[in-house]
Amino acid sequence: MEALITMPLVLPPTVIGFYLLVAFSPSYALGGWLGSIGLQFVFTFEGLVLASVIYSLPFMVQPIQSGLTNLAPSLAEAAYLLGKSKITTLIRVLLPNIKPSLLTGIVLAFAHTIGEFGVVLMIGGSIPGKTKVASIAIYDEVETLDYAMANAYSLLLFLVTFLILVVVYLVNGGYLNRMWK
Repeated sequence: MEALITMPLVLPPTVIGFYLLVAFSPSYALGGWLGSIGLQFVFTFEGLVLASVIYSLPFMVQPIQSGLTNLAPSLAEAAYLLGKSKITTLIRVLLPNIKPSLLTGIVLAFAHTIGEFGVVLMIGGSIPGKTKVASIAIYDEVETLDYAMANAYSLLLFLVTFLILVVVYLVNGGYLNRMWK
């Protein structure tokens, strides 16, 4: 299971995008079944989000796995002794104790997805107003030699990413917690 979750780290994004495109296509079993229950993931915003989640999953899983591994086993054991189920223990005891790891995983996955190109282009198709994302917009502007607009899009992504990272460092460094006391 770990190898499957980690695969997007080493596979080229276009490979992942191609196989997701094939899997979600109505011509194949999974895509046909999804279509029969009213779901379509090819060239839709929903498909774009799902493909991005799949592609960025390792960036979310690794920090969470590390956070859970570093927790004292006594936390879970105490919850079990108090009659809590495994899912309740996970949600109410373990996850709240790894907030920095959760935040890091969310930010890494988001940052990884925001600049993604291959998976997004394969599944989303770059349909203006529907599935076109910033990374593809930058590429399109460079192709038309509109460097000013490419720069504007790039600067916006740069600033958003920088601000997100500043917030993560403030939260994980405990600065915000100390400031609110």
